[in-house]
Amino acid sequence: MYIEQGGEGPDLLLMLHGMGATGAVWSPMCAEMCAEMQTDADTRWHGRWLAPDLPGHGRSGRQDSYAIGQLAASVAHAVLPHLQPGGRLVVLGHSLGGVIALALATGWFGVLPHRVFAAGIKIAWSDEELRRMETLALQPAKLFPTEEEAQERYLKVSGLAAVAGAASPVAARGVARDSEGWRLAMDPRANAVGKPPLSELMALARCPVHLGRGGNDAMVTLEQTRSLDPGARDLGPHGHNVMVEAPGQVRDWMASFA
Repeated sequence: MYIEQGGEGPDLLLMLHGMGATGAVWSPMCAEMCAEMQTDADTRWHGRWLAPDLPGHGRSGRQDSYAIGQLAASVAHAVLPHLQPGGRLVVLGHSLGGVIALALATGWFGVLPHRVFAAGIKIAWSDEELRRMETLALQPAKLFPTEEEAQERYLKVSGLAAVAGAASPVAARGVARDSEGWRLAMDPRANAVGKPPLSELMALARCPVHLGRGGNDAMVTLEQTRSLDPGARDLGPHGHNVMVEAPGQVRDWMASFA
């Protein structure tokens, strides 16, 4: 699994991106919260951090199954060598990454976080949406003649088109080239993740779990989010990729529970 990392100390912050994206979407968060020259010590992350590309995304390898349990097991296996005795593991997940964070909160996968934060999890799924995801999982990756066209498609699929350009650090590793042209780096089969059992995961959590969403997130409402977490946080007038648009809001949200 491809992993970007930094920081120092026993505590570890694990940041998990959403479907179709890569760990590069956390670069604004690292600039806000993990930079050595952070002026506000109360909101700075005092520890190490990891930002992996999830299986089947970016530069990480593909796998046979992308069920939530399989994704959580792969992430836990990659994270275990980075844990230090006495250190806290805090998990921050976005969208699909938030669901994986909830799975890790059960402790079933060999790691037990100290605390979990999950933003922008899609909660309501229609039958049509699920059928469309299943169809996408069966289709081969679409090829593009130029890198620019592939990047344009990547920004749209990952929800970054309105907040970042192809040259932005948050768009890194989103496309790949093979012998026939350019394509999205994501394995199309990752679309077969299915509807997550969110209520069950919340009930099984063995650590504090906090949910949030950008106030303008078209994928999930605050009412839906609070159906799972009555204290779910409105993270301001931002869209689905709130950690890109307003990393300071996410940083302050996490710091409020420190």
